[in-house]
Amino acid sequence: MGSLKKAFNGLENTFEAFIFWSRWVQAPLYGGLAIGCFLYLAKFFQELLHLQHVLLLENEAKIMLIVLSLVDISMVMNLVVMVTIGGYSIFTSKIDVDMHDDKPLWLDGLDAGMLKIKLATSLASISGVQLLKTFVDYRESLPGDKPPYTDVVMEVAIHMVFIFSAYLLAQTEKTVHSYHSIGHRHQEGEESEG
Repeated sequence: MGSLKKAFNGLENTFEAFIFWSRWVQAPLYGGLAIGCFLYLAKFFQELLHLQHVLLLENEAKIMLIVLSLVDISMVMNLVVMVTIGGYSIFTSKIDVDMHDDKPLWLDGLDAGMLKIKLATSLASISGVQLLKTFVDYRESLPGDKPPYTDVVMEVAIHMVFIFSAYLLAQTEKTVHSYHSIGHRHQEGEESEG
């Protein structure tokens, strides 16, 4: 009976080690996202060159749309970097950046819940830039070229969903952290009494 239990424990330990190791399956995904950042950087410079070529030829609204595209690319890049670094350090392996002088502030105290909130607010911000681009484009379009009003309303609705989702995630995280801090204070109180 003891040898059967020992064999089962060995099998269990091996299986648990395999499950724990499986987190490394994500590493190539994060590497691919980092490569994607470099490729997306090319799109940024393409838009920047486009801006240079049309700067003196186009009206202010068209220039604003190109600049908003640059802002949009930058925000998407921030999102990808956040997912890459945050996801890797939370779900795959700790990144030792505590000793670096240029450690990004958003990495302090980052956990899965905070990463979700940061991602949701980033998506809401990106959606806001897209919505602003739509409004500028709609305002500047000729009556026959205007996108359908329902498309604009749909973009506003999608943006509101992003904002509401970010708010709900933040409230959920706040509630979870308040329960953890109450439990932690209760546990400290019991330890000081004992």
